[in-house]
Amino acid sequence: MGIKAAYMVPHPPLIVPDVGRGGEKKIIETTKAYERVAEEISKVAPDTIVILSPHSVMYADYFHISPGAGATGDFGNFGAPQVRFAETYDTEFVLRLEELLEEHGFPGGTSGQRDKDLDHGTMVPLYFIRKYYQGGKIIRIGLSGLPLADHYKFGTFIRQVSEELDRKTVIVASGDLSHKLKDYGPYGFAPEGPVYDEKIMEAAAKADFEGMLGFDEEFLDKAAECGHRSFVIMAGTLDGVDVKPEVLSHQDVTGVGYGICIFEPGGMNKERCFLKIMADRLKAQAWGSSPYVRLARATIEKYVKTNKKLRFPIELPEGLADDLPQEAVKERAGTFVSVHKNGMLRGCIGTISPVRDSIAEEIISNAISAVSRDPRFDRVREDELDLLEINVDILGKPESIKGPEELDVKRYGVIVSCGSRRGLLLPDLEGVDTVEDQIDIAMRKGGISHSDDYRLERFEVVRYR
Repeated sequence: MGIKAAYMVPHPPLIVPDVGRGGEKKIIETTKAYERVAEEISKVAPDTIVILSPHSVMYADYFHISPGAGATGDFGNFGAPQVRFAETYDTEFVLRLEELLEEHGFPGGTSGQRDKDLDHGTMVPLYFIRKYYQGGKIIRIGLSGLPLADHYKFGTFIRQVSEELDRKTVIVASGDLSHKLKDYGPYGFAPEGPVYDEKIMEAAAKADFEGMLGFDEEFLDKAAECGHRSFVIMAGTLDGVDVKPEVLSHQDVTGVGYGICIFEPGGMNKERCFLKIMADRLKAQAWGSSPYVRLARATIEKYVKTNKKLRFPIELPEGLADDLPQEAVKERAGTFVSVHKNGMLRGCIGTISPVRDSIAEEIISNAISAVSRDPRFDRVREDELDLLEINVDILGKPESIKGPEELDVKRYGVIVSCGSRRGLLLPDLEGVDTVEDQIDIAMRKGGISHSDDYRLERFEVVRYR
């Protein structure tokens, strides 16, 4: 059977008349579109309804799937406890999905349940669905703070299980658009808000799932959206197939964006395998990158796949030995290796001063640490390798300075020292716009306070992307 349809829907409690008490009339266009979605689901008559909710259990580095035989919930938090739900979970589907994630070392499963009650991101869609269709078990899945590519990948696992179990499945991607569309809205206004709504509705109208994957994380944060990750998981469930989209409505009268769309899958289409397209593009870029970046990438790939260190120079990829400059083997310097995925940091480790015999060996050591020993992140998985962007920074010799006036946040990195404590921050980092910010972050990293007797050093960096 597999995925029969997918729906992008909002979840304003206001839309439920017992909650809205007349206020729901302001979004009657959204209500009518929701009724249409519910009718379409009743026609499909799915065995399983997968609901992706931003208000279910959410972790920074893990996708939570609600465990157990089922759950109940009501709109008591919104003044309508009489609107109740009692839902049965598709436990066989959940079990196989959890097994598949474990087989691939993917961060998701049923661990970490904090609140078993149904959330409003799940109940608002169910309010309409259950008016028209009482069949089908549900699966409730939360989002995560992981990169968008991981959300898309998670969607491909959902689809695989649906096909393995021969489940007639529909996907309900629950999520509001921007919460900052109007000055009078509950969250105020941000210029990124209307831009986000326009861009996401344009992507939905074209079933441009590659475009959904490409949204900038900082932009999403400023737009204060809550559904984008739901939409990207949904897109992943339809990877590699033609999709017929239909936009039913888009309203922003409350200061929050509500968009409703239907996505009908068609035949297979290799040109819509968007994770592969992204990986192929990054691979092509990697071939033309600096020898230092290629060295870091070769190191990371070998270590992640085999848990073994690249032996230098005898295991260098063909051509790389000739491309490395003489300084790589004859000089020493501190280096940093940073790894990004979908524009989000995935690991960064470096050395202020050299501890290895050469720049090349310094890069190899720090590349391994960046993907396996950065305490902020789990170890990089093999399935992530094709989606990684790698930077290598080679540090110049630090020099003492008298004060912040000798720094330039774009040109110089900073080292703050107090006794044995040291904190370092590289130059020209996204989101670090002032010298004051740069020093403050370096101090926090070193556990140094402004009342301490600290000293400043600056250094220049040659950055290879």
